[in-house]
Amino acid sequence: MEDQEVQSSKPEAWEFAGWGKASRITDLDVLGARATRTGKVHAGKLGAWASTAICGNDITSSCLYVSALCAAQAGRYAPIVLAVVAAVLYLFRRVYAEVGSALPLNGGTYTVLLNTTNKKFAAGAAVLTLLSYVATAVISASEAMHYAHNLWHGLNVFWATVGLLGLFAFLNLIGITESAVVALAIFIFHIVTLVALSTTSAIAITAAPELLLANWSMPTEGGLLRAMFFGFAAAMLGISGFESSANFIEEQKPGVFPKTLRNMWIAVAVFNPLIAFLALGLLPLADIQKVPPDLLAQMGDKSLGPTLRTWVSIDAVLVLSGAVLSSYVGVTGLIRRMSLDRCLPQRLLRENRLRHTNHWIILAFFVICFSILAATKGKVETLAGVYTISFLCVMALFGVGNMLLKIKRGRLPRETRSSWPGVVIAVIAVLIGLVGNLLLDPENIKVFGMYFGATSLVVAIMFLRIQLLRAALFVSRSVVDRVMQLNS
Repeated sequence: MEDQEVQSSKPEAWEFAGWGKASRITDLDVLGARATRTGKVHAGKLGAWASTAICGNDITSSCLYVSALCAAQAGRYAPIVLAVVAAVLYLFRRVYAEVGSALPLNGGTYTVLLNTTNKKFAAGAAVLTLLSYVATAVISASEAMHYAHNLWHGLNVFWATVGLLGLFAFLNLIGITESAVVALAIFIFHIVTLVALSTTSAIAITAAPELLLANWSMPTEGGLLRAMFFGFAAAMLGISGFESSANFIEEQKPGVFPKTLRNMWIAVAVFNPLIAFLALGLLPLADIQKVPPDLLAQMGDKSLGPTLRTWVSIDAVLVLSGAVLSSYVGVTGLIRRMSLDRCLPQRLLRENRLRHTNHWIILAFFVICFSILAATKGKVETLAGVYTISFLCVMALFGVGNMLLKIKRGRLPRETRSSWPGVVIAVIAVLIGLVGNLLLDPENIKVFGMYFGATSLVVAIMFLRIQLLRAALFVSRSVVDRVMQLNS
């Protein structure tokens, strides 16, 4: 009986992966210097402008909608609230810089929690990030094609959205460097457009400031505290995309990551409050609070005429398309890291021979985005709730990961250190924004739970693969034994 118990407790042969091997590498400095001289260390790495463009298109595209969303809650105080959000983002700039210098690995929130907690908790954070990327890609592609529909009314928005998602899948298949060139061109055009719109709007308001004074005298519904609280919650979407850079940090040259954080913060701190202020001088506050999908195009029309309106619409199409590209690049880095840690299937790590890109990751992401778009029949408003909750949760967990990194991995060398008060204030601010968004629309919790559960199931299967294989083997053996008994 004891022999049978010992025999049953032994692992199966297929469960043992092998003893592996160990080797010693000496003269690391010599090897590193030799690799640097031959140019092999940083070959194909992204510089500051290219890296900023990839994640900057995502975060700077927020000015297309965040001013109206914030004004819908905060009224005339929208520019002030957006400036407060920029101050919170400044704190997160140091939080991300510290983690990135201590752990320069792809994965963002997943990587920092993996090194400070356990794999299961980190995988949960990774699922949130994946949901954020899916929602970003689908919403940005759909909104881009809605802007394009204003330029060409015969455009089929649904199939144009599918085509845009497929286009950027192709660009990522041919390589991140080529994708970065496209992203940089879009980013430069977007910044030039914002500067032109801001300049013409300021000139128009200076010539006729009556509307700005009238809007500023409008009473705020619900009082100042309510306006600031819910306005802050809505304005937090204006920093979505800031987490993207941490998910492809391995593709960036040394020292570039902090520069991308700085550049993104400058863009948000300047343009988001400025656009909200200029909108108050060009459009009635009641019209802004209706959250028009083409707010900036209307501002261009009021400030300079149809020419600038068309220009701004073209820019909106391009920069929202750039946000789709950012999603592809960020999700590739994250899934690579998760696959290496066996949270997802190893097959996703395979590279094609021609361009050495992870084609299975890119194609799988495209299929998921297409399936969600098809399931919602092009009406992706429900994904906005998933996007809000998942993004703010990712930001909060990154701040928590920074705290744990200070406590558990304090001896890791790092070039930047964020202060404890700064980290605590940043996390509290994000949690306030999360609570505010949940109170604004409680139905978002149901939608989020559905998508989070479906995505978590895939990761859970990977964690339980041994137990599931054992169960399948037990069932198959039982069936075979039963058949043998019937035949005997």
